[in-house]
Amino acid sequence: MAGTKEGGRKAALKNLQRDPAFYAKIGAKGGQNGTTGGFAANPELARIAGAKGGRISRRRKVSE
Repeated sequence: MAGTKEGGRKAALKNLQRDPAFYAKIGAKGGQNGTTGGFAANPELARIAGAKGGRISRRRKVSE
């Protein structure tokens, strides 16, 4: 029963006994499911977004 901390620990141990790479497989599936690409796939979009953020920034300019 994984309704408690102790139950969760037991469930995790059981999963690892059945398959030592259980949690690695879950993590890999999550990483492969990404379809948006993000800024890494489109550097020009990242540049535009950064410029917009810089224009509306509420931080003060640093005077040297």
